[in-house]
Amino acid sequence: MRLLFFILTFILVVAAITSAKGADTNTTVSSTVVTDKAPPTANSPSVVVNNSDVCKTAAAGAVQTQILGISSGITITDENCERIKLSRSLYSMGMKVAAVSTLCADPRVWDAMYMAGTVCPYMGEIGDTARSKWEENPDMIPEGSEVFKKVEMVKQEENKTTGLTDGQKLLKFILAGMVMHSGIVAFVP
Repeated sequence: MRLLFFILTFILVVAAITSAKGADTNTTVSSTVVTDKAPPTANSPSVVVNNSDVCKTAAAGAVQTQILGISSGITITDENCERIKLSRSLYSMGMKVAAVSTLCADPRVWDAMYMAGTVCPYMGEIGDTARSKWEENPDMIPEGSEVFKKVEMVKQEENKTTGLTDGQKLLKFILAGMVMHSGIVAFVP
């Protein structure tokens, strides 16, 4: 027990002596004012992502003032990387439609598939059936789709070229029905 006490005491004394001698400061004595010019430091934690199969990136940063130092580190998830890995896994298990559907959650992929004429699967439907289902349910299209915005603008322009709104068409239909019921032959433009 005494031997352990002497060893620990020796280590503490050596550590105290070496740290006192190794402390480098940049001290200036001018008349009676002592100024310490050693800059304060804030160290950021190292966030290590060693595995290449992880879809994460590390970011760390620090800010130091004369009074307070703050440092932090985070990991950022790459959702596109995760989507590609999930799609590869599904494809390797033979689930090709599910793999394509996973990629179609990205609006860029959805746009590319639509422009290529092979629309993304919709609730298990593929081909023309899927196209009609996407058109019936535009709220299911991934947010940020540029092609969908343009398709909607074209449809609105087509509606404007007819010159009649749905209410005007209904009124025209009712008037035509009243004219036919009364037996008066008339042409309604």
